[in-house]
Order: sequence, then C-alpha cells, then structure tokens
Amino acid sequence: MKKFLSLILACFCVFAFNAKIASADSAMTRIKDIAKVQGVRSNQLVGYGLVVGLNGTGDSNKTIETLQSVANILRQFGVTINQADLKTKNVAAVIVTATLPPFVREGDTIDTTISSMGDAKSIQGGELVQTPLQAANGEVYAVAQGAVSTGGFTAGNGSSNTRQKNFPTVGTTPNGAIVERTVEDDLGANGTLSLSLAKPDFTTAARITDVINLRFGPIARAANPGRIDISIPQYYRGNVVSFVAGIEDLPIVPDNVAKVVVSERTGTIVMGGDVSVDEVSITQGGLTISVQEDTDVDQPAPFSYGTTVVEKEADVNAEEAPASSIVLPATSNVGDIVGALNAVGATPRDIISILQAIKAAGALHAELQII
Repeated sequence: MKKFLSLILACFCVFAFNAKIASADSAMTRIKDIAKVQGVRSNQLVGYGLVVGLNGTGDSNKTIETLQSVANILRQFGVTINQADLKTKNVAAVIVTATLPPFVREGDTIDTTISSMGDAKSIQGGELVQTPLQAANGEVYAVAQGAVSTGGFTAGNGSSNTRQKNFPTVGTTPNGAIVERTVEDDLGANGTLSLSLAKPDFTTAARITDVINLRFGPIARAANPGRIDISIPQYYRGNVVSFVAGIEDLPIVPDNVAKVVVSERTGTIVMGGDVSVDEVSITQGGLTISVQEDTDVDQPAPFSYGTTVVEKEADVNAEEAPASSIVLPATSNVGDIVGALNAVGATPRDIISILQAIKAAGALHAELQII
C-alpha cells in the first residue's frame, strides 16, 4: 500500500512539473479571477425575530426573551396580557441573518437564514414574523418574513426515543427578505477606480499593470502589491461598466510563491512547480526491532521431589535495512525530488521528514507549510 501511495505521489508531482514547463497559455487566467473592483462588496445584515406556528417544539417558559417578545408584539396590536400567563411552546426566538449583495435595488429579494437562540427543539414548519434587518451602522436595509424551511426534522417523544436529521433549529427562507434601502456606490464617479488583488504579490501587480496599460494606454499604476489604481479614459466615462468588463477579461499569468504543503496526519504532500533545492545528499534507511517471548516448561526428574517450573525467555532480533543514499544536483525541480526519493523506497511520510530536514539544512527554496 505504501509503494502504491508513493507511486501516486510521484505521478502527481511529475504532472505538476510538466504543467510548469508547458506553454504560458496553460497558466493564463483572467484579471477577474484574481482581482476585484474596490467598492463592489456585499454587506451583512442581522435582525432579531420570532418564529410562530410551531407544533409544540418552540421555546420553553424559561426563555425570558421569548416571553418578552411575544408580550411586546401583542401590545402593538392592542392586546395586553400578563407575561407570566404566556405559553410559548409554539414560538421560538431567532436570529435572522442575510447578505446584501452589491447594486441591489429597493424591492429586490434576498435569502435569509433563521437560527434559534433559545431552547427550541425545532423550528420546522414555522413562520417568521416580520423582522427588520439592519447593518453594522444600525440602519435597516431589508425586512424578512416568510415560511421557514429547515431541511431536517426531529421525531419522537423522549430523549431515548427521538430521531433527528440534520439541524432542525436552523432554517432558511429563500427570497424571504425585501430590500428597503439600496447600497450603491457611484462606480468611477471621480474618474478613477481601483483593483484589489485576492493575493497581494509584487510580480502579479506589476504584470496586471502592464497588461492594462498595453490595452488602454498608460492609465494604471500599482500603488502597492494589493492595489492597482486606474484612471478611467475620457471616452469611457459614460460607460464604466464596459470599461471594467474589458479590464476583467484581460489575460494574465499570476505569479505564485514556491510552497510545499504537507499533512502529517494523512501523509499528503502537495508541491508547486517552482520548488527547487540546492545540491544535497540524502541517506535513508530503517531499523526494525522485534521482541518475541517464548514459554518453556521444566519438568523434574522421575521419582524426585522437584516441582514443575515455567520459564519465559525473550528472543530479541534487530535488523537494519541497508541505507540508501542519493545526491540531488542543484536546481532540481519537484519531479527530480520526488522521483529520487521514490527510487530509494521512501514512503510519503518518509518524504515529509526528508523535506523537513532539507528545509532545516537551508537547501529547500520554498515555504514549507505543515497542516
């Protein structure tokens, strides 16, 4: 099994190496996939509400917030009742969350997630009462209401006779919130916009700047490894959307840091094609020690007064496999490393230890990350 894993690892890493020396088209991607326009972002919304209509699976009378909320709602409709007289088995206090996408307008609908915050057993089949959703600034941007779909259930009438599927205390309401206020930034209003890189990198930022300037003229400047400032050409001022679409569709070859990621728990090794090593000598061998205990019985001579004695003897054997040595020349690529290590019979876990030793010796020119 270990040899099979080693073979699979070698094949994978050789493929990674071949992908590196292939044509540049194989590494091409769009600017849209590695960067985004600053200001085009979502906003998180949250609200507190009640789910009603439950079949006895709501909060108990020990949940004070539910009792207070029910009493407040009834008071708004002109019904005054003593809070101590309320029964809330069919009601659950919930937190409602949603994400407000960019450029949505008033009247658009968004999805919501409803999570029980009390001791309700299930909110399956309930109805969310009208709940305002606000942003971090305290302003209300949407209002949620609708039937709750949990995708799970709880059945039974006792702790030892209950069956549960998924999490019936968390549900969703597709298109359950109506947008009441628009969060809209006038994109490019001052004649400029900025791109934000998903992974800041000096080389990638410089390449993006060059590609944009080659297509539209000298309008882009890399302010730092994570941001590129762009001046919108005059003839695009009235059509910023087309200008951004043209930038996002430009091809680019991003640059990546050489990295080796290993998982000691599973013996998984993933290495990029830019990994290289200095000339290094590696010796790999194994020591096997086995201890076997035997039981001997000594019988006394006939007609003697001796007694039977049981003795235990330990047989210790030690075997050391012949050490295998390899020398990797300088500028070895990832295919050479794994191929040579597999040639001496190293398992994936052996390779992890060897890579750690090479990194400690300063011969591995890559970031070694252990997860």
